[in-house]
Amino acid sequence: MLEDHLREFSERGLRVLTADESPSVTILCYVSLHFDFISARPYYPVLFQRLMMTGGPLVGRLARKYFLPLGKRFLRVIERGVRSGEFRPVNSRHTAISLVALTVFYSSSAPIVRRVGGFDPFQPAHLARRKREVLNFIRHGLFRRPEECEA
Repeated sequence: MLEDHLREFSERGLRVLTADESPSVTILCYVSLHFDFISARPYYPVLFQRLMMTGGPLVGRLARKYFLPLGKRFLRVIERGVRSGEFRPVNSRHTAISLVALTVFYSSSAPIVRRVGGFDPFQPAHLARRKREVLNFIRHGLFRRPEECEA
């Protein structure tokens, strides 16, 4: 079941990352896809995080099969954006980790947010707000000309 989710996201993510779009558009589309994918599966991030923390051969196999190809493409898009001047000069690996964390942390911390924040992070209005904030954060933190990428 978990592998089915990984396979589906990997296929969809690779289509976005290999599309003939600018690095800015590609990054925003990819993060949007990631956000929507995880938001539609509220328990996926927690289950996946637990699996990752166990390590072992299964994690290694899943990482090689799904994350390595996706991660390489993601890094290439970031590096292309830096080279073209669309993105600020950043370290592609740390930027990739940070971009993924913007989405994953929100979902995996939902049980704590419910208790401490007093709201359900998976309610449609909260999801929509979070997605807007994440994309805006990326525009202003990574893009040299964020105003050109407002949507």
